[in-house]
Amino acid sequence: MSLTSVKQLKTIKKNVRKHVDAALEETGGLLRLAPAWVPRSFLQPGLRLKLHPDDTYAYGLNRGGIDERWFGSTTEAANEGRVPDEGLSYVVHGRSRFTLREAVAECGADIIGKRIWKKYGKWPVYSKFFDNMGPIPHHMHQNAKQAKLVGQEGKPESYYFPPQHNNVGNNFPYTFMGLEPGTTKAQVRQCLADWNKGDNGILDLSRAYRLKPGTGWLIPPCILHAPGSLCTYEPQWGSDVFGMYQNLVEGREVPWSLLVKDMPKKKHRDLDFIVNQLDWAGNTNENFKDSHYLEPIPVADTRKQGYVDRWIVYGRIKKEQLFTAKELTVDPGVTCTVKDKGAWSGICVQGKGTINGQPLNSPKLIRFHELTEDEYFCTEAGAKAGVTFENTSDTEPLVLLRYYGPEVNPDAPGIGDYRKRKFD
Repeated sequence: MSLTSVKQLKTIKKNVRKHVDAALEETGGLLRLAPAWVPRSFLQPGLRLKLHPDDTYAYGLNRGGIDERWFGSTTEAANEGRVPDEGLSYVVHGRSRFTLREAVAECGADIIGKRIWKKYGKWPVYSKFFDNMGPIPHHMHQNAKQAKLVGQEGKPESYYFPPQHNNVGNNFPYTFMGLEPGTTKAQVRQCLADWNKGDNGILDLSRAYRLKPGTGWLIPPCILHAPGSLCTYEPQWGSDVFGMYQNLVEGREVPWSLLVKDMPKKKHRDLDFIVNQLDWAGNTNENFKDSHYLEPIPVADTRKQGYVDRWIVYGRIKKEQLFTAKELTVDPGVTCTVKDKGAWSGICVQGKGTINGQPLNSPKLIRFHELTEDEYFCTEAGAKAGVTFENTSDTEPLVLLRYYGPEVNPDAPGIGDYRKRKFD
């Protein structure tokens, strides 16, 4: 009997090394992952995740609709009323499954490499599809120092808008980011003081940027942003902290609790403290777009070989490279081997083929409990040895997005380097 559902799998909670070793031996360094779906109670799903429409509220209407799918995640979703493993990616091997977090905990450097394991003792990043019908509240993510006050980690993040998941832009494909240069702290403080008087006007102090499929942004902590309605691929730090500074979105109330949920309790009504959580220089940067905007940059000119690998997330935050990402496109009928410097997590967004001989295809429609063949985690050793991709289609490109951990790609471009590229 073929395996099509996670319900058919036995869940293993410890002593998973033998299963990891067997999987890596069979695949040349790959771990197949099952979809990890995450709902948000305060947002309206954008319906571009390929999740079956009957399963949008699979967690229950009270939990909200599913508007996220997490990739290579060892991070739990910080949702109220969540199920115990919400946000965690599961490795599928044979008729068993176990969390990627447990696999990394037991196998450490054998999966993510010695350097990352020694420094972090875990896989410290993850990515997701973030897909909503309209904009979400103007908010920020705390930095490491701020998040530590509540026992959490800070959250820098990045965006890429894959064309395959953006055939329609939905209601508002524009993102407000930062604050208009010249904005004062007193103005933002007044917006917070006016929380219960109707629209607090925080967007009057910001500026919106039109979102374009095939481009992206790098967003440091403490920077306000109100993501628009494109479906977004978001490599980011392994944390779910945030503070919502906007109280009303498309007529929907945003509770004060979502502003202060990751701030010390004694500061929940301290408006000055809340305002000072923002990076003022970063938010009011006169060259905001030039400092954060991304376009794909080819890694090398391999067009004659029938494939192109492109940087889609790059740049540093406070001089640190916390994550990077690439988009690999393989032409119909082509086989190629791609080497990388470190472990990565990948999601196939278009086409069909194989990855180290394992099935790789982008599904048309996914049921909530259904297994897929579109997501894999590659170990550092496997990445360095090289992963072989074969596009078995006669007509359609094979496209894979993959992201990496901190400081894996020192040769990655800098912000603005897309202007130097010689071809798209």
